[in-house]
Amino acid sequence: MPKVFVSGCFDVLHSGHIAFLEEAASYGDVYVSLGSDATVMALKNRKTMYTEQERKYMLEAIKYVKKVFIGPATGQILDFAPLLDEVKPDIFFVNADGTSDEKKAFVESKGIKYVTSKRIPHGDLPTRSTTSIRGTLGK
Repeated sequence: MPKVFVSGCFDVLHSGHIAFLEEAASYGDVYVSLGSDATVMALKNRKTMYTEQERKYMLEAIKYVKKVFIGPATGQILDFAPLLDEVKPDIFFVNADGTSDEKKAFVESKGIKYVTSKRIPHGDLPTRSTTSIRGTLGK
């Protein structure tokens, strides 16, 4: 079974995350690099809603996920980089809003296929994002 690698914060877990992981699992076994609390603070200038350990626990409970790693606390966009050598994935799967030329070039330089999600909500559910959800929490 091919190994599929995804990375993200997965804070405020929602149906969009589940649909993303389900789509990733259609390519093979899903391995998640979870952004550490320190990395989220460095990249997004905010604390997470849930600690890295709680987010890891929730992700591991999802049937589409094979294994979760807490990424090193580098504060860098490519914080998952050391884990690529450990997991040795066949595919790197990313949301359209999480892609970048830098990320794509780095992943492909390691011989890993780079696939961008179609970001299709499950069934009749609305499209969800943490950014939009966090925006409504303050209102």
